[in-house]
Amino acid sequence: MLFPRASRAPLIAASLAALAVLGLGGCDSGSEPKPAAATGPSVLVPGKPGEANRTLSAEDAEEQRTDDDSPNSADIAYARMMIEHHTQALEMTELVPDRAQSPKVAKLAERIAAAQRPEIGGMQGWLKEHGKDENSDGHDHATMPGMATEAQLKKLRAAEGKAFDQLFLTLMITHHEGAITMATDAKAQGNNIRIEEMADDVIAQQTSEITRMRDML
Repeated sequence: MLFPRASRAPLIAASLAALAVLGLGGCDSGSEPKPAAATGPSVLVPGKPGEANRTLSAEDAEEQRTDDDSPNSADIAYARMMIEHHTQALEMTELVPDRAQSPKVAKLAERIAAAQRPEIGGMQGWLKEHGKDENSDGHDHATMPGMATEAQLKKLRAAEGKAFDQLFLTLMITHHEGAITMATDAKAQGNNIRIEEMADDVIAQQTSEITRMRDML
């Protein structure tokens, strides 16, 4: 059926309008999505003393943390305390050659000393780089997690053979567990990337050694 010329005009106009709407819809569907940072969760960032808190996108907050890794009090305390902690571990390993019976204990002590001496040097260097003294934080190092008491060390020095091996392993497991606790706290509370890396090394190394020592008991 043919429509008169006059009646076909409105139909053509309606068709053109529909095509225009579809064209616009196609442009919208292919447009770039908004960046995740613009729609993602916000993060409240505490201000410095005397400054107000700020609200940043999660992306901006992460970038700011990466750019500014200035040491805070937790970083400094960790380095100072871990130097003392490692020093006691080395004192314990120095007793092994003359007192241990098990070759496995002797090899373990060598590995512990080989790992912790360089770590002490690294933390001493880090403190010096940041203008901090090793012993000026006021901490009572005897109360650090995992530290052996003087009575326990005296008993270890007096032991020999299998009794020494058992006591050494028991004390060193506790000592390592304390170091892992300290390293975990430093990762949660600190801000410096290098300290975080050193804490990661302590956690990985000493977790492995704890497993080995438990198998030797």
